[in-house]
Amino acid sequence: MPRLALYALVVCALAVAAAVISFVNGSFVGIVWVLLAGLSSNMAWYYVRRARAEKEAAASA
Repeated sequence: MPRLALYALVVCALAVAAAVISFVNGSFVGIVWVLLAGLSSNMAWYYVRRARAEKEAAASA
């Protein structure tokens, strides 16, 4: 797994934890954390798919 995908997954996990803590405390700032978790999750998938496509292109060439 690419390093950037791992970083994005770590950010996603931390954002989810921050959202849970924020909602438990009664703050609606957790919505921002949920959006950040979604963004970082999509970034992780992008980097994984890009690395997989590059690996397949290198194998076929």
